[in-house]
Amino acid sequence: MQEKRRRTAIFGWTMYDWANSAFGTTIMAAVLPVYYGRVAAANLPPNLATAYWGYTNAAALFVIAALSPILGALADFTGSKKRFLTIFVLLGVTGSALLFFVQTGDWVMASLYFMLGNLGFSGSLVFYDALLPHIAAPDELDQVSARGYAMGYIGGGTLLAINLAMIQLAPASQTALMTRLSFLSVAVWWFVFTLPLWRYVSEPPRQIRTDEAGVAPLRASLRRLGRTFREIGKYRQLSKTILAFWLYSNGIGTIIVMAGIYGAELNFGETTIIGTLLMVQFAAIPFALLFGRLGRRYGTIRMILISLVIFVLVTIGGYFMRAELHFWLLGLGLSTVLGGSQALSRALVGRMVPKSMSAEFFSFFSISEKIAGTVGPLIFGLVTQLTGGGRLGVISLIVFFVLGGLVLMQVDEAEGARVAQEVDRQTAPAST
Repeated sequence: MQEKRRRTAIFGWTMYDWANSAFGTTIMAAVLPVYYGRVAAANLPPNLATAYWGYTNAAALFVIAALSPILGALADFTGSKKRFLTIFVLLGVTGSALLFFVQTGDWVMASLYFMLGNLGFSGSLVFYDALLPHIAAPDELDQVSARGYAMGYIGGGTLLAINLAMIQLAPASQTALMTRLSFLSVAVWWFVFTLPLWRYVSEPPRQIRTDEAGVAPLRASLRRLGRTFREIGKYRQLSKTILAFWLYSNGIGTIIVMAGIYGAELNFGETTIIGTLLMVQFAAIPFALLFGRLGRRYGTIRMILISLVIFVLVTIGGYFMRAELHFWLLGLGLSTVLGGSQALSRALVGRMVPKSMSAEFFSFFSISEKIAGTVGPLIFGLVTQLTGGGRLGVISLIVFFVLGGLVLMQVDEAEGARVAQEVDRQTAPAST
């Protein structure tokens, strides 16, 4: 009976990847950026529309980066990881639904509603990731994390395919309405498929130190953060892992964000660019699962390093890319490592994070990913501007993969796990 409950909890947890990925594919990546530029900001010059979209993304990332560590420590102290996740889910669902009301010239509304949705999306992932060490045994973290990513590719890709069909098959007079309905569909999809997590995943038990008993939650949370920074040397292996992730995530995130516009620069058709995006979503599913199995068999760090080598090869291929067929082939190559590398990174951090501090540390993990989403594109853009084309901008990404791999090679996974277990032994379960 206990094993059955554990399996249903894992199912409920992985279904949240299915649920929230709809926002990442339909709203963040494929549909809203185009609608924002062509409809919501139609009354603005194109360069201003692009700039305002960039500011909107940066503002949302800044807010979640500022709040995550404090909220993470507060969730750990109060035993509220699942409750905080729920708050952010409802924020994200609301922001997504409100985008339905955005029409021509409503770029301010679009920015505000997208920021609300992105805040919910990014914030929920902090507490979603923090639940991983509580629902999976240490020896199955790789596979469970990979299963979550695979479910995300299926869910996000399925709804994106449905929405693109709605938009492209509709009469021209109904295109805007179908686009707005796609935003509403994300809200419904996100809410409905979060239900298994709400039903099957239990709130992890609250764990506090003896000197925290009776302390006000916010004060105790700030004290925890201060202690973590003062004792950061104790978490040396975990810190190196997060630094390595920050480095190579710059490369991964930039490829994801800039692939479409680079393809457009090379005059590739919209069918090729959008089709490749959809192909990557579905082709990444079996490879994410495969990496989960290989990580358990051959070692998580080793498999991440192999994925970084493949990223370097894809990047080199991007420099020499000339034909649309090359874009498809590089997309296929990217799909072999995209989900696997991220899933194994999440599992590696989960193995070295004290369960009593999982939300706090996963907030730092999340922040590193969000900051990586801005630094990489910035360098790509600068190199592209200085050299007059995107080819050297693509090649510049190799630096992130190489440096990230070098730092990751210095990580002692067993030592990091030992420290996490030692910290957890110093905490005691407490009733909420």
